Amino acid sequence: MDQELSLVLLDSPKGAKHEQNLDVSVPSTHHRHRTFTKFFIYFSLVALAYYFIISSFAVSPISPTLPESASGNVSSAKCDLFTGDWIPDPSGPLYNNFSCHHIQDFQNCLLNGRPDVNYLFWRWKPRDCDLPRFSPSQFLDTVKNKWWAFIGDSISRNHVQSLICIISQVEEAVESNPKPLTAPISSFTSTSSITNGPIQYPNFDFVVISGGKWFLKTTIFHENNTITGCHYCQGRNNLTDLGYDYSYRKTLNLLRDFVHNSNHKPLVLFRTTTPDHFEHGEWNTGGYCNRTMPFKESEAKMKTVDDVMRDVELDVFHKFGKGFGLGSNVRLLDTTGMSLLRPDGHPGPYRHPNPFAGVKNKSTVQNDCLHWCLPGPIDSWNDVMMETMLNREQYI
Repeated sequence: MDQELSLVLLDSPKGAKHEQNLDVSVPSTHHRHRTFTKFFIYFSLVALAYYFIISSFAVSPISPTLPESASGNVSSAKCDLFTGDWIPDPSGPLYNNFSCHHIQDFQNCLLNGRPDVNYLFWRWKPRDCDLPRFSPSQFLDTVKNKWWAFIGDSISRNHVQSLICIISQVEEAVESNPKPLTAPISSFTSTSSITNGPIQYPNFDFVVISGGKWFLKTTIFHENNTITGCHYCQGRNNLTDLGYDYSYRKTLNLLRDFVHNSNHKPLVLFRTTTPDHFEHGEWNTGGYCNRTMPFKESEAKMKTVDDVMRDVELDVFHKFGKGFGLGSNVRLLDTTGMSLLRPDGHPGPYRHPNPFAGVKNKSTVQNDCLHWCLPGPIDSWNDVMMETMLNREQYI
């Protein structure tokens, strides 16, 4: 029986750059009767914020308590998957830019000529247990007939493309270009059908949600038909600058309440903020990232913006107390710390092939120190995501 996997990524919010529509349909090269997972991937934080405003989550992210893993590889009865170190991994990534055809050009660091490859040979190791490597076959067998949603921005796209690259080592993907949909969604489906319509939360079995840097943009806050303030409005219109943390906290509270009050209880993973590694400036002021090794914990320092966003996230999800997590369907996918330690994993100037060709002043070449090279450190997000998913019954 042929199996098919379809993916459609729609336009990002206004102002986003380098976002492209993508549809991936995957005929199986295997003959096992396995039904593919259905994925819905929402990449517009505009749609995200809108949805949260009509929504509500009361979640407490307690530290995972894991008996032996469903995958049989977690060695400790209690393990914090997100506190650990990057250790050398001579085996390297599960895919490369030749074996996966779904890497966005701007994250295809090998194809674009990045000269060093050391960043490919590390894996995330929690301090109290052994984290099993993502198994695409096990993943597909485990989530057959299940629906997934990824809600976020271009970092979520980055994450999903990593996931698809890993899965494609078992089930090869074929690209096509469908008519753009009216909502930013995508799907894996066994029948190649693509759902076109509004967000349908009750259909989902797994939901991965993340915030993003969009909350840092200039914003005017409208609440109950009243303008209550702004963020980064620079004194215009005599509005009170309430800060980006104001809108971020409001959004996360609405999200929390929605998920908590909904009768439908999928496994919801909230992925924490992703730190960037721009040095000596930002993306538009000459900032760059040229490191070739992971940070040691003592070397890593969170930027104020990321620190504030993380504090909001932890406050929203912790303030309900330890007991709330019992029976809850929500977990933190706390990738902030592990990501902070990987300044070497970004495209940097290698967003395009041969970025320095014909350039006299290399400092004028724009760097990307936010998104991740594929393959790269972001692949390990799928390791911890799968472990959390497989051990769902151990978390509730």
